[in-house]
Amino acid sequence: MADIPRSIPLEAVHAAFLAACRLDVETPKPGNVSLKSAGHGMHAEQFILSAQAAAAALLARGAPVGLRVLEAVTRTRDAVGCNTNLGILLLVAPLAAAREDAEYPLTADRWHAATERVLARLDLDDARLAYRAIALANPGGLGEVSEQSVHAPPTLDLRAAMTLAAGRDSIARQYAEGFRDIFGGGLAAWRELSAGDARIATLNVFLTFLGNWPDSHIVRKQGMTVAQSVTLAARERHAQWHAVLAQTGPDAALASLDAWDTELKAGAINPGTSADLTVATLFVAGCLAWARSGAPGSSQQNEAHIGTDPVS
Repeated sequence: MADIPRSIPLEAVHAAFLAACRLDVETPKPGNVSLKSAGHGMHAEQFILSAQAAAAALLARGAPVGLRVLEAVTRTRDAVGCNTNLGILLLVAPLAAAREDAEYPLTADRWHAATERVLARLDLDDARLAYRAIALANPGGLGEVSEQSVHAPPTLDLRAAMTLAAGRDSIARQYAEGFRDIFGGGLAAWRELSAGDARIATLNVFLTFLGNWPDSHIVRKQGMTVAQSVTLAARERHAQWHAVLAQTGPDAALASLDAWDTELKAGAINPGTSADLTVATLFVAGCLAWARSGAPGSSQQNEAHIGTDPVS
């Protein structure tokens, strides 16, 4: 067996990111845009083009986190003219920087520890650049807050600013808590079903996130009451979905959520933050799969299937 390489080739990291973004739209997740179902004035091809446009800047070796986010948002806007991926970029930027900083052979625990180190080094320049990126993306439902509003220049480093928002935003919470949700519940949900259809494993991750706490995007757009009702529904439907999966298989399980998808889109309800957390989890899983195999062919394998990650 070939020795495990000291690092993952950049082309494999790119492949893992693009595969994660493509699997996101290949999987018909309730309320989200997919190849099967457009929605919210967007279609799946915009998300795929966005990933392709953003990847080089987002994954640029040695680049500061804030610069990764701003350059990736800028390239996304140039490619598709709207905000398709701000949450994904905010999540993947520190993860990508941490992967470069992690000890090898790469494991989830080592990557998680490196992510904490990267977050601890974030500075005021990262905050300024990230704030510019957020303003450029102009996400829906972004209101005013009393401290460190993105509508004014920041005076704190990026992690400190995110920590102030952690109670109301799940992406900010990842910065505050060291991406615990990604390396914890997200990867656990992926591992649970990753041996089969990758879309089924992706749905398991998405429904886990959506059922654990109110989706931040829904909170911003429709308010906490609606978001909480979606969270409760997600818990019930997740349990029902598992039963369908066990009894009749993946095709029926995928189709079992179609009516809920239609219902959510009819109400303009988009669990976008849960989707962003899902993509970040898939990215981590894809890189860990390559690290475990240590083979150049893994980048092609990641294009078709994210794979499973090594035991931490």
